[in-house]
Amino acid sequence: MKKLSYILIALVFFACKDGKKTNSTENTEDKKEIEITKEVINEEEEALPIIVGTQTREAISSEPYDSWFAPTYATYPVDKETAEKVQPLMTDVSVKIFMGTWCEDSQREVPQFYKILDKMNISNDIITLITVDEDKTTPENLEEGLNITNVPTFIFYKDGKEINRIVESPVTSLEKDMLSILSGEDYTHIYAE
Repeated sequence: MKKLSYILIALVFFACKDGKKTNSTENTEDKKEIEITKEVINEEEEALPIIVGTQTREAISSEPYDSWFAPTYATYPVDKETAEKVQPLMTDVSVKIFMGTWCEDSQREVPQFYKILDKMNISNDIITLITVDEDKTTPENLEEGLNITNVPTFIFYKDGKEINRIVESPVTSLEKDMLSILSGEDYTHIYAE
């Protein structure tokens, strides 16, 4: 019985992960339940409209986007020790964030970034938030000349000049990558050539 339970748990996990059908001994009811669950999840994701252009934090943290923003924000454990080191380095820094409301990486990283800023008591006024379509473009061409290849992209500026950027996901963690960037350490994002 234990083996059967482990097999069913493993099958459910892998079925949700890649959507491939497996040849297994699970019964028809279990397969239907997995397929129905996946359909409901896909329908919920498709129901969210893609917003494009300059946004506010409120635009991505309220309905319907709070379905991914709120839980990610609430459960992210900020590295307080590193955040304390980052806080004084944020003076005269601005951040331009390019994200997609359709993008899982954006749905994970952007709420976490806002939580880090909140823990450091940094005003959201330092952020320019730009949401892009699936081609990573906006009608106003806000991405033009900025080499936005993946989202989210967090571009850090000091005195109007780009210092560095975090692209799609941090190398170590958002806090540690921010510390490296703002303290002038050698930092290369995961897509740098």
